[in-house]
Amino acid sequence: MPRVLIIDDERPIRNTLRDILEYEKFDVDDVADGIEGIEHVKNNEYDVILCDIKMPKMDGLEVLSAITEITDTPVIMVSGHGTIDTAVEAIKLGAYDYISKPPDLNRLLVTLRNATDRTRLVTEAKSLKKKLEVKFRMIGESKPMQDIKEMILRVAPTNARVLITGPNGSGKELVARAIHENSPRQSMPFIEVNCAAIPSELIESQLFGHEKGSFTSAVKQRKGDFELANGGTIFLDEIGDMSMPAQAKVLRVLQENKLTRVGGEKELSVDVRVIAATNKDLSQEILKGNFREDLYHRLSVILIKVPPLASRLDDIPELAQHFMETALLEMGRPAIQFLPEAVSELQKLPWSGNIRELRNVIERLVILCDKEITAEDVQRYASPLN
Repeated sequence: MPRVLIIDDERPIRNTLRDILEYEKFDVDDVADGIEGIEHVKNNEYDVILCDIKMPKMDGLEVLSAITEITDTPVIMVSGHGTIDTAVEAIKLGAYDYISKPPDLNRLLVTLRNATDRTRLVTEAKSLKKKLEVKFRMIGESKPMQDIKEMILRVAPTNARVLITGPNGSGKELVARAIHENSPRQSMPFIEVNCAAIPSELIESQLFGHEKGSFTSAVKQRKGDFELANGGTIFLDEIGDMSMPAQAKVLRVLQENKLTRVGGEKELSVDVRVIAATNKDLSQEILKGNFREDLYHRLSVILIKVPPLASRLDDIPELAQHFMETALLEMGRPAIQFLPEAVSELQKLPWSGNIRELRNVIERLVILCDKEITAEDVQRYASPLN
């Protein structure tokens, strides 16, 4: 049930609005002045606030300013003495909308519904953002991780291109996201491209887009990932698997900040920070003729090496706890205790699959164990081959 706060010094208005809104299934609080209204906002959660403009003790616009400092809950201003200038001033101060007294019932209800929908969407967006922050948080305080975090903080504020190397499952994507989230481009798109997962005949269309009719299945124009990432960051994961023709086009974008869609003639300017990653030894790929040396030097302005999990065993206790808490939350399960000997047992394993393998093992243990995870559980369930 959406919750509404009414701030108005006229009791008949408050009573009328309360009756209407409660009939429409709103949960309603009402107060007679702005000072009391601000206290209610500090101590309660509301989906929308209705606030009069002309009130004793504190003017409605002052109340609006104070509320917007406390919360991002939509505030609808209501007044029988308003002018266009007053309405404009209210909107400038952050009001969601402005309604004249006596309010048109249909308009009031529509505005309230829209405002509560906005609150719901904002809440959902915050929840999603929090989940993403947890999902992509870099865990670990070992010396290798401290070095990587320090490098990220130094590199992120710049536009320098970064090449991240390391074995599969070691967390290269997390490093790329951390660079983006700590950069001036954080509010702009982060576009990830898995170069190994896209067929060589489609990679150019994926990266640079195509014009309608440029090939058989091109039934409409399509923007490529470089265009979609304009102003932000593009993460070229597993770039060592990119075809040579696509490498040549990527090199041109890096050199000129321009691209041409497949089948197109017009040059398009783009402003994109490029972060690349690979699990391959690109120096060997260059010798084999599989990777362009000039592209390698363009990409590796900053080189970050992500170590395998076997080189950062001190991080396993924190990683295991993090993955367990995440799994329990996702499954809606009650808390499980990770016994110290179980954590020690995890530190003895080779972890050829790195962080990805550890996460899978922890999820398996959460599913198969009840109240606690023991060393015997780790020995039994750590390897799917057992």
